[in-house]
Amino acid sequence: MSDEFDGEHSVVVGVDGSDSALHAVRWAAREARRRNVSLRLVHVCHLAPVRHPRQVSPPWEYRAAHTEQGRHWLAEATRAARRAVPDIDVTAEVRDGVPSEVLVAESRTARLLVLGSRGFGGLASLLVGSVAVTVSAHAHCPVVVTHSVAEDGVPPETGHIVVGVDDSDLSDAAMTFACEAAAARGVPLVAVHTWFDIDVSPTWATLPSTIDWNWLQAEEEREFTERIGAWQGKFPQVEIRPLVVRDRPGRALVKHASGAQLVVVGSHGYGTFTGLGLGSVSQKVLHHAGCPVAVVRKERN
Repeated sequence: MSDEFDGEHSVVVGVDGSDSALHAVRWAAREARRRNVSLRLVHVCHLAPVRHPRQVSPPWEYRAAHTEQGRHWLAEATRAARRAVPDIDVTAEVRDGVPSEVLVAESRTARLLVLGSRGFGGLASLLVGSVAVTVSAHAHCPVVVTHSVAEDGVPPETGHIVVGVDDSDLSDAAMTFACEAAAARGVPLVAVHTWFDIDVSPTWATLPSTIDWNWLQAEEEREFTERIGAWQGKFPQVEIRPLVVRDRPGRALVKHASGAQLVVVGSHGYGTFTGLGLGSVSQKVLHHAGCPVAVVRKERN
């Protein structure tokens, strides 16, 4: 295990000693093999302030114990990665700092950043706290949170892939990521597009009764199918299944992610996916999808 490693173009995983992080490591190892890149494991040692009348910084023993614990977790994670992919090129490092800041910095040179869905220590309360939101919103590469609803916490490795599609440029980035993921796995891609994403039930009586909802649905399907046709031309090896639904985007994506092995969303969007990555849509998907969730930026700066 080396403390010095150039992580450029590797798959980077946040490790905190939790079972969820180990599931993320195994998932990331298989993804690194598919991408033919190395795997980099990072534990962020975040030292909480120690209250002591004569000391401003934590004592040396306190710091050393946290560092040693981090190295132990990284060694465990390295073994898990090599059991999943025996010939994986894996390197690990303990870093000091605020977890979200360190992981965002790591993302500048990474191909992909992978986090477990729930952790403790440096990545405590991942999906219900600020770390996942901050990293997903500000990372310079795609972020995958290996969520699972299985009792053992193991993320699914089979099934189709789902991607949320709107009219934004970020949607194109998400679509590219999803098509490449589907091609690498040899599985179908379900492209979900929603329309009329407001809750109309309280005001239904005020809407004109002459609206032809079937015609509107048919028009949305026609336009979306034409758009998907261009992507099918770019990725002829992928079976792309366009799906147009009149629903709220977060709810639709969670629903159609059932049985999937990955759901892909953009980090920020507009139109039906407004605020994606910081708003309600991405948070709903991160909290409720029963499979890993990939949050994709348009392009690294």
